[in-house]
Amino acid sequence: MSTTTPTAAVAPLTTSDAEVLVTAARRAAEAADVTVSVTVLDAGGHLLAFRRDDRAVLISGETSTRKAFTALQLNAPTADLVDAVQPGAPFHTLPTALDRPLLFIAGGVPVHRDGRLIGAIGVGGGAPEQDHEFATTAVRNLA
Repeated sequence: MSTTTPTAAVAPLTTSDAEVLVTAARRAAEAADVTVSVTVLDAGGHLLAFRRDDRAVLISGETSTRKAFTALQLNAPTADLVDAVQPGAPFHTLPTALDRPLLFIAGGVPVHRDGRLIGAIGVGGGAPEQDHEFATTAVRNLA
């Protein structure tokens, strides 16, 4: 006889949710007059949405995706992890230890629903602090 309590199902991040995140992040960036790329991944790391402003630097597409992946894999905002990869810090070798590169620059934020990790958003193109603010604003807009 099992003594474990069944875990309530949590709705996954949907493409509709992803569009809400992209729209909110882009609006926040536009209000700050910053051009960005926004990536949304589901809990498995699969792409749900991606948008790059026409004038955003090309590398912002790559950075937004890597930030989202890093936030998802470590279930933490990338802004909170920057110090952890400095020389002598616990994750110092982590950026180069995996096949898929992680990016420890602010702008990646995990997305939770009912306390469970369901995906992540990454924003690239602005200053790291701006990207972090745009991503967290987007997550706050996802009800």
